[in-house]
Amino acid sequence: MAKPKYIFCTGGVVSSVGKGVTVAAIGRILKARGLKVAVQKLDPYLNVDPGTMSPYQHGEVYVTADGAETDLDLGHYERFTGENLNRTCNVTAGQVYGHVIDKERRGDYLGGTIQVIPHITNEIKRRIALVGQESDADVVIVEVGGTVGDIEGQPFLEAIRQMRMSLKRRDTLYVHVTFLPYIGATGELKTKPTQHSVRELRGIGIQPNVIVARTDHPVSKDVMGKIALFCDVDDNAVIPLETTDLLYDVPLVLEDAGLGDYLVENLRLEAKEPDLKGWRKMVKRFRAVKEEINIGIVGKYIELHDAYMSVKEAIFHAAGGQDRKLQITWIHSGDLEKGKGFEDLAKLDGIIVPGGFGYRGVEGKILAARYARENNIPYLGLCLGMQVMTIEFARNILGLEDANSSEFERPSKHSVIDLMHDQRGITDMGGTMRLGLYPCKLLEGSVAAAAYDNQPEVQERHRHRFEFNNDYREAFEQNGAVFSGLSPDGLLVEILELKDHPFMVGSQFHPEFLSRPNEPHPLFNGFVRAAMSYRTKRLENTRG
Repeated sequence: MAKPKYIFCTGGVVSSVGKGVTVAAIGRILKARGLKVAVQKLDPYLNVDPGTMSPYQHGEVYVTADGAETDLDLGHYERFTGENLNRTCNVTAGQVYGHVIDKERRGDYLGGTIQVIPHITNEIKRRIALVGQESDADVVIVEVGGTVGDIEGQPFLEAIRQMRMSLKRRDTLYVHVTFLPYIGATGELKTKPTQHSVRELRGIGIQPNVIVARTDHPVSKDVMGKIALFCDVDDNAVIPLETTDLLYDVPLVLEDAGLGDYLVENLRLEAKEPDLKGWRKMVKRFRAVKEEINIGIVGKYIELHDAYMSVKEAIFHAAGGQDRKLQITWIHSGDLEKGKGFEDLAKLDGIIVPGGFGYRGVEGKILAARYARENNIPYLGLCLGMQVMTIEFARNILGLEDANSSEFERPSKHSVIDLMHDQRGITDMGGTMRLGLYPCKLLEGSVAAAAYDNQPEVQERHRHRFEFNNDYREAFEQNGAVFSGLSPDGLLVEILELKDHPFMVGSQFHPEFLSRPNEPHPLFNGFVRAAMSYRTKRLENTRG
């Protein structure tokens, strides 16, 4: 088995500059050349994983097929490359230090002094190499989180510097993503912050081969030449990346700027001619849509849209794939609890209630589910969204006024959502939920089965600790609920839907994690079709 080549991607000047999307786009343009790619994110924070972090701190937690709770950038990697990643593809400082300290406690270092160099850096390098070994990839693309100059990122930068020493020179390549600030008073893009960022990298011992210059304004050849001169890179290795209105256009921007050919030439990759025809056609279709569809996302983290990144993208995939221009209305569930925001619900073509944890904002989500049920508005509940749909049904159809979930620790005789049996007695919060890919058997003739094109069984990714309480199954079924998706043993409810409603479906799993821009998820496709039909009727009634 041939050893993989490595592309290391760092960021400079400011955070949130778009490294993750740039890395994902590089993966796409290499895959378009027939190369097998794997992508890894190195996160310098001391948390073991983002699973216990607030969405306000970190955005969404992306779950891989093998149940790893990872950085949201892994979602970009999977959506752009079409590759399913695993737990080796997200490494944190917490994991690295924890592993080294555990080895020290066992006596594995034979009484030696444990230091950042070589022990921490060796462990980082081991984990980088592991991705190549497990994936059999031609190219492994490694993103170092944070910004050059961050103190917590120094061991990771040192590790990727050492990687070049242990591999052949033509087996590694460094890409540095920076930001060019614009001075409005003079109408200039400034390169000095980029020069300083590269100088910082050089001080560590890393000379970038490629500079991707993020900017909100067009970059002239003079500016590109200046960056090349002062940062000591080839003229054709300065790649301008102007802000685009469509995320999925980024691979085409990089390809058209010559980045793909430059990477192939400098890494001496045996690659085919790039085939991005399908991707270009997809982007053209997304851009051509004109007829709108208005979908509401009812959540409690809506101030930070990144908290619902995969949900947002999955709706976009389904809407664009059916030639509809997506308009998202963000509704804070806490506002619904105060009687606000119902006028926004009335203007929607569909309602999505995504996942979440904790009682704050839950009553507002229950109100959204009730509004969708009573007004026949298409509804898609994801994880907690399925659970609040269950609570609403129990309260207002079954008459169980105090129905609730035992997660919320509210006094209730009717916990229609309860802790899973194998979760009882678990005290640690991190990495202990039902995580990863599990099978779901579909009920023939159901709305869910129709959405999945009548497949008998599907595999979906999960992240939850609570489930539907089977003591209430019979009462639900007698009153119009359909359990259209179950675990193969029939014990766990995976999908709940309602009869006599155009589309009221809740999934215990997270279908958004399997949606791709060129292959929208079936449940989101079904939801958007129902929303399109509802919009037609709603507008006809408005005109009438």
